[in-house]
Amino acid sequence: MEFKRHRELKRTKIEIIPMIDTIFFLLVFFMLSSLALVKLNGLPVNLPTAATAVRQQTKDLTITVDKAQRVYVNKKLVNIADLAQDLADEVGPGGDIADQSVVINADLSVPHGLVVHCMDAARQAGISHFAIATAAED
Repeated sequence: MEFKRHRELKRTKIEIIPMIDTIFFLLVFFMLSSLALVKLNGLPVNLPTAATAVRQQTKDLTITVDKAQRVYVNKKLVNIADLAQDLADEVGPGGDIADQSVVINADLSVPHGLVVHCMDAARQAGISHFAIATAAED
């Protein structure tokens, strides 16, 4: 019995189109999932609504005042009397506090005077750019 010594080699093909489709699918998946990631520095509070409210990029510093009038800097409970020093500490010794901006995230029931006091403490720390968080109207 004699065996064939020469076997015909089929030329193998690598299909690149399904690989490109898979790479594009992964690219789109990671792009969309990274857009959904939002850095939240504030605590959930009942925000006032505004007809012109737009979502802004998250700033480095967030002052949150909750319903019980407790003040937080980036989710850290602080004393209202030491707010200026706590803001400076949050920026750190190497950071330029004049380039920082603050988002005031105050509950709807918080008195206006407390919000102004928080803004004044931030100005004492050297911050001059402010934004007040609002919820969009439905």
